[in-house]
Amino acid sequence: MSASDDLPVVRTLAELAGLVERHRGLYVRWSRGPETDLAKASSTDELTGVPMPGLSANPLDVEGWWAARPVRVWAARRLHDYAHLPHDKGPGVRPWVLTGRETGRGPDNEPLVTDVRPMCWVAPGVIDEARSEVERQERPWGPLRRTGP
Repeated sequence: MSASDDLPVVRTLAELAGLVERHRGLYVRWSRGPETDLAKASSTDELTGVPMPGLSANPLDVEGWWAARPVRVWAARRLHDYAHLPHDKGPGVRPWVLTGRETGRGPDNEPLVTDVRPMCWVAPGVIDEARSEVERQERPWGPLRRTGP
């Protein structure tokens, strides 16, 4: 059994939204998990192969301009934006929540995080809930997906 197996699992979008409401400084990372990531402690720019000074992750903190809108929708969008990564990056890639210290920005302006502390896995059903929540919104929205040449 690995240390990653001991992490709690967020099983609903409501549970994730509650976590975001209770804690500041959370990030979501899509990868094969903390055990793999913490062994190397940095991400690599896929275009150039340059190692970056931290793990690329996406912030979950609600921005002030969001005002009193539902945190559930905020969290859904943060997950939905990168829900294509398991398909693009291959088997075993899934989201997990972490805390850490921002040390810079990656080429997509994503935070690079060090001093990482894994918090929990995000269950696949939460991604489905996030997709449904995004689809219920007034305007169409798709994941932030690049297409190749």
